[in-house]
Amino acid sequence: MSAYLDEIERLRTQIKAKDEWHAINPEYATRMKLQNRFTTGLEIAQYTADIMRRDMANYDADSSKYTQSLGCWHGFIAQQVMMGVKKHQKTTDRSYIYLSGWMVAALRSEFGPLPDQSMHEKTTVSDLIEEIYTFLKQADARELRHMFVELDEARENGGDVDSIIQRIDNYETHVVPIIADIDAGFGNEEATYLLAKRMIEAGACAIQIENQVSDAKQCGHQAGKVTVPHEDFVSKINAVRYAFLELGIENGIIVARTDSLGAGLTQKIPVSLQPGDLGSKYNEFLDTTPVNDVSELQDGDVTIHQGGQLAKPKRLDNGLYAFKEDTGIDRVVLDCITSLEHGADLLWIETEKPNVAQIAEMVNEIRKVRPEAKLVYNNSPSFNWTLKFRDQVYQEWKAAGKDLSAYPDPAADEKALMDVALDGSELAEEADRLVQSFQADAAREAGIFHHLITLPTYHTAALSTDTLSAGYFGDLGMLAYVRDVQRQEIRRDLAAVKHQDLAGSNVGDDHKEYFLGEKALLAGGTANTMNQF
Repeated sequence: MSAYLDEIERLRTQIKAKDEWHAINPEYATRMKLQNRFTTGLEIAQYTADIMRRDMANYDADSSKYTQSLGCWHGFIAQQVMMGVKKHQKTTDRSYIYLSGWMVAALRSEFGPLPDQSMHEKTTVSDLIEEIYTFLKQADARELRHMFVELDEARENGGDVDSIIQRIDNYETHVVPIIADIDAGFGNEEATYLLAKRMIEAGACAIQIENQVSDAKQCGHQAGKVTVPHEDFVSKINAVRYAFLELGIENGIIVARTDSLGAGLTQKIPVSLQPGDLGSKYNEFLDTTPVNDVSELQDGDVTIHQGGQLAKPKRLDNGLYAFKEDTGIDRVVLDCITSLEHGADLLWIETEKPNVAQIAEMVNEIRKVRPEAKLVYNNSPSFNWTLKFRDQVYQEWKAAGKDLSAYPDPAADEKALMDVALDGSELAEEADRLVQSFQADAAREAGIFHHLITLPTYHTAALSTDTLSAGYFGDLGMLAYVRDVQRQEIRRDLAAVKHQDLAGSNVGDDHKEYFLGEKALLAGGTANTMNQF
């Protein structure tokens, strides 16, 4: 039997029992229910948490089953991403949305554009999650509405009704998991817990939190990052887990991010209660000078025991403490192991370049202690991917003794490999091949379960708008829009070309007819210019 037809019959029976409901059409009511499958954010959070858990298990069995997402700063952008994925890939399987704190700060704050320093309003994050899911559900409503029109036409014209009903029964929603950035928690543990609840209630099944000091938070690709001791970070992991459990999302996902690879400072020296505890391990990384005589100490100096020796940590003028040079990788490994041991589900290691071997080195060390470790990785637009991969190929070829006389030496000019004259060269093509296979290579060799690009749609909006502006305000005039936008939309069969339909005009007309019948005033019809498309 068909779930669609069964629900119609169930509602028909219910409506018959109410004389006052005689005007209600059970099939129309069924359609409206299907077009609004998720009635609460918690339903979405549970549905998508189940998807992510399934995908994580599938990846553990087969590393080629990695997942991907694009960062989105508006519900419409997220909608277009998932509509595009579904149209081109024929499924949304293993495709997610990433909600970037960077883009929230830069594009969604009431203060205007802000740096990525947790300066924007806290609830902007949860509001954007809700907005994204509103747009994804609207994409469902629109697509299902087209199926319902097909069904009505098939019934009228003797078409294949059964196949259309089967498609309705097996409809795949645009609602997919969101990995949502909570930065460093926006305050103390209670603040983190309260915001996490709001995010989960809006639909988030996965929350990413980083180990920076909340009130000194910096973008992961900027200098000046300050990390917190492990117990401080663990307390925020606990706060997020309590939020998931309180709201009934018992398989919610916590992504623990470490910025230690690029962070050389800490705000606090944790108290070590016994040798070898977390405080002791954290303090071992501090840059210190030995104290041979207490008379060497001045007012305000702090001392610790480090390796059995009294030592004075290096303190900057701003009161922060420095770590030893070249301890970043070891601190990352300890961070990740500690996070997994305290309830994190996935890891995020912020790196300074997209290098599979570097990532694998850290992950392999983590897996010696926690074999299940897997990463969410930031395929960041902050990397100059062209330059980094051309340099990687250059260095590999140099080590192999290959003739490089046709190429500029990056040691003399680090940006020389960006020269457009190199496009199409053997080196450039090999670099592009590595970029193309980076996700599969890193998933296989470096434990990356999820690949995301944090702020791609920030850049695509800037690029496409610049192209349109240059032509429209220049010599091309309207041709800039017609040729490079509208004509391309038509030929790529983008739903957006029929913008009235995508914005819900036809769904609204359907509802008017449901409510008022033939007397309804409709926006569609022969006079609607959308019919030109």
